[in-house]
Amino acid sequence: MMIEPDVCILGAGPGGVAAALQLDRLGVDCLLIDKAVFPRDKVCGDAISGKTVWAFNRIDEAIFKEFRGLDEKKINCWGISFIFSNGRDLSVPYKPNLSALDLSVEKPVGYVSKRIAFDNFLVEQVKKSTHIQLLENVNYTDIREEADGIHLSGKDAEDIKAKVVIVANGALSQVARKLGGLQIEKKHHCGAIRAYMKNVKGMNEYNFIELHFLKEFMPGYLWIFPLPNGDANVGAGMRSDLLGKKKVNLKAALDRLIKEHPRFKDRFAEAEYDGPVQGFPLPLGSKKRKISGNRFLLVGDAASLIDPLTGEGIGNAATSGFLAARHVAEALHQNEFSANTFKKYDAEVYKYLWKELQISTQLQRAFLYPWLVTLTSSIALRNQRFTEIITSMFTDVDVRKKLLSPAFYFRLLLNR
Repeated sequence: MMIEPDVCILGAGPGGVAAALQLDRLGVDCLLIDKAVFPRDKVCGDAISGKTVWAFNRIDEAIFKEFRGLDEKKINCWGISFIFSNGRDLSVPYKPNLSALDLSVEKPVGYVSKRIAFDNFLVEQVKKSTHIQLLENVNYTDIREEADGIHLSGKDAEDIKAKVVIVANGALSQVARKLGGLQIEKKHHCGAIRAYMKNVKGMNEYNFIELHFLKEFMPGYLWIFPLPNGDANVGAGMRSDLLGKKKVNLKAALDRLIKEHPRFKDRFAEAEYDGPVQGFPLPLGSKKRKISGNRFLLVGDAASLIDPLTGEGIGNAATSGFLAARHVAEALHQNEFSANTFKKYDAEVYKYLWKELQISTQLQRAFLYPWLVTLTSSIALRNQRFTEIITSMFTDVDVRKKLLSPAFYFRLLLNR
């Protein structure tokens, strides 16, 4: 038998679900497929940025209005702490004058939620939708372009022929490699590990996420993200080419740092692992790529859109999924699915994301030089204007461009 939908979406993570829900709101029928059965875990840092909220609010504000009420599934995150190798702590609130705000009524900018909970919440939104057919526990391993559509087949699965396919099935997507020709480039790729832990001490009262830059682990970083019930997501990441060059074992490095480093050994003295330490790849958006072609569009991690500095991928996945759906709806209206048609999708994705990805790439490269990180942290901690700039970065990407200007640092040195 053959299933013949107009639109097939591979992957029911945030990018695929964003595409499906946007198509649903536009009245377009689609087939959403995932090889897992939900709820399922996804190895990730679990931070949900304001960009994620923005993308889903563009689709339907009711989605995150419902999510905000699920206190058992997430915590509200009010800021980020950059802790440098010299011990200096630059803690930046997502909103100014945080201590003066009534956080019981303020809408958070970001959240932290285990992906097993967040992704399942999104899939439940899919199940309430009118125009989405969801297929779980189905894995399509063969895909080929034909004259009248994209043909997918797999073991114990009905064949599919779709007019257009949105590929949102993650960093290891074989479909993205077959259709889009994307390959792993170690200079534009990051290796990372994640562990869930209990009884980690010293978490911030406002649930700030922590990024630690250590001279023993440069140019990578270690993160500690708070989770509901006092748990924590603890992990580490480093660019893949440098992992190989420095012969770093991420799991061994993480375990050693939390047990022996003066900054962590007291905080982790009573901590225990809650499950295995797991690795995951991060294809970085540090270069532009061709992310569409005849009858297909790539979304999220499958399109290599992860932020090179922070490792965040959920927001860029949701944004690209939302945009992909709009371009697919237009293509269906015109009955035109050529590579030339979908070039407009590439252009719009990079219009939304490239400035920020470019800035993050430059900052990532700057972090290859520990002395520059130390200098920047020294300046920042004595300059309130710098902190205000960093706070603004989370709501206004154009402000981040100032960080690339030599004149900006000169003014900071003069405390102007």
